[in-house]
Amino acid sequence: MMICDDDFIRGLPKAELHLHLEGSLEPDLLFQLAARNGVEIGYDTVESLRAAYSFESLQDFLDLYYQGMSVLLTQEDFHDLTLAYMTRAAEDGVRHVEVFFDPQAHLDRGVALKTVLDGIESGLAEGKRAFGISSGLILCFLRHLDEASALAVLEQAAPYSHRLLGVGLDSSENGHPPSKFSRVFARAGAMGLKRVAHAGEEGPPDYVWQALDQLGIDRIDHGNRALEDPLLVERLRRDQMALTVCPLSNLKLKVVRDMAEHPLRRMLDLDLQATVNSDDPAYFGGYVADNYRAVQQALGLSREHLAKLARNSFTASFLDRAEKASAIASLEAYCRAHGVR
Repeated sequence: MMICDDDFIRGLPKAELHLHLEGSLEPDLLFQLAARNGVEIGYDTVESLRAAYSFESLQDFLDLYYQGMSVLLTQEDFHDLTLAYMTRAAEDGVRHVEVFFDPQAHLDRGVALKTVLDGIESGLAEGKRAFGISSGLILCFLRHLDEASALAVLEQAAPYSHRLLGVGLDSSENGHPPSKFSRVFARAGAMGLKRVAHAGEEGPPDYVWQALDQLGIDRIDHGNRALEDPLLVERLRRDQMALTVCPLSNLKLKVVRDMAEHPLRRMLDLDLQATVNSDDPAYFGGYVADNYRAVQQALGLSREHLAKLARNSFTASFLDRAEKASAIASLEAYCRAHGVR
């Protein structure tokens, strides 16, 4: 096992491409918002809530995740949540973030889409001013709900499409194939939005094929189980289809039994465009630098491997060509200063 290269990892310029904003709601802030809004959350202390973050499956996590977001009611709440994440991301060397959010989970509670968007955007803007972190917003559909619900949300979001980077697909994977949302993603593509989807975390390799061929996605979220299908691996390698991998999430949700078994290094060896991300960091025990540290130690990654992951994060982002070039130049300067080619 390697010694953790903490300072190098923390300073390494990087993008985060798989971050559920609601999943960055730390217990301390959750309790503050509950008190501010008079919401009963069913736990007496921060410690008792944190102790509940032990999951046997994705569904176990989602049950608590949706309960937690009940405290998010006002524009100020979404601002505070977003700025808290941006502050933490800055400490980890994040230079660009593409943030997921789940409007259906808020609309169902009577929180208007404009309230959510205005709060998140004001938090991102303050984070940009304070830390220089650029950002984009990805509206995600909850796949356990039906197609009609997703289409309705997309139509409701149409007047705000200029404020969105893209759309995504998240929540319970098993039993909810990407093909269920093919018309939704076709409509989003026609609106000029980028398309990403969770596939191959718990679901089979076929879900990854469906996301590629039926949703027309620009990036795969997770993708671990794609390695079970050699033809799919070749497709991903040939197309340089990015994978937004979330190691600590995979461990916490028992997608892998031990971090030493994580497929990330194999992805790199296969020349797949893998990236490292934190997913729902408040629930899974670590932000993006924690994920880099975990895989470095467990998989014996060198500084060159870490630099490759960071470069992939910018290459896989939806930044424009000039912005990518600038970010990669900054990364390369950092690596040269630390003796990494």
